[in-house]
Amino acid sequence: MLTDRETEVLRLIAAGATNREIASRLYLSEGTVKNHIARILGRLGLRDRTQAAIYARDHGVL
Repeated sequence: MLTDRETEVLRLIAAGATNREIASRLYLSEGTVKNHIARILGRLGLRDRTQAAIYARDHGVL
């Protein structure tokens, strides 16, 4: 399962935010955001941000 921070990042991905926007909103570096996204994709078995956004919508993460 995802951590609370990863869930926050996933919500922002689903809302269409860029890595820079996510970093700014969550007071993180872009590198940290990229690491979170990589872990999200790995844990959920997804290929890319688009699949992550669809996953978030289908699983009520929004």
